[in-house]
Amino acid sequence: MDIWKSKVLPKIKLVFVKTGGKKAAAAAELVKSFDESKEGINGEFEEKKADLQPKVVEIYESVPAPLKVLIKERSKVSGIKKNSAAITKFFEDLAKIEFPGAKKVSEGISKVGPALLSGPIFATFEKVSTLLPLAAEEAPKEAAPVVTEEEAAAAKDEAVVEEKKDEAAAAAANDEKKEEADEEKKEETPAETAAAPAESSAVTAEEAAAPPAEAAAAEAAAAPSAEAEAAKAEEETPKA
Repeated sequence: MDIWKSKVLPKIKLVFVKTGGKKAAAAAELVKSFDESKEGINGEFEEKKADLQPKVVEIYESVPAPLKVLIKERSKVSGIKKNSAAITKFFEDLAKIEFPGAKKVSEGISKVGPALLSGPIFATFEKVSTLLPLAAEEAPKEAAPVVTEEEAAAAKDEAVVEEKKDEAAAAAANDEKKEEADEEKKEETPAETAAAPAESSAVTAEEAAAPPAEAAAAEAAAAPSAEAEAAKAEEETPKA
């Protein structure tokens, strides 16, 4: 264990330091070369971007979702290391369609890896993003209108006025219905009043007709009694 710590481990660290130092130096040269050629890359991009757009969109659609986010946002350098394999292939595909600057970056990635070339990679991602169509959900939204306190108060007053108008209209409709009901009631009352005396007259006539009928019945009942008394009187009278 002591031999590992004292002899083997320091040698391994030294190898990594030397390798890392060489890569860092090579990466610095590649970044410097890319920055010096930016003006030519930008000019070439402006000339070719109309022809490149459909090809770039096709390549972009084939990459993994995390890389798509990184291409659009370009905010996390750590994302380059996490997506190193996808980035390597992406730049190889861009180099095949002769995307300006892509071949230089692709060659640099093959030498030092993508993690040390964040500057050229993000610069290329920025150009790629300008050729991508805006998705519906990414389209810039219209700013909501700013409502001042005065406008809000005016809107509230207007709502109150409209509510009062609705209430007044409802009350007027109820009054109109009530007036119609009263008129119908008034029209029906004379007919009922006229019918009432007629019924009363009929009852009175019946009552008036009743006594004569009773008197006739009494006379009819009394008539036989008078005849019987007369006959009895004749029998009791002595014969001469």
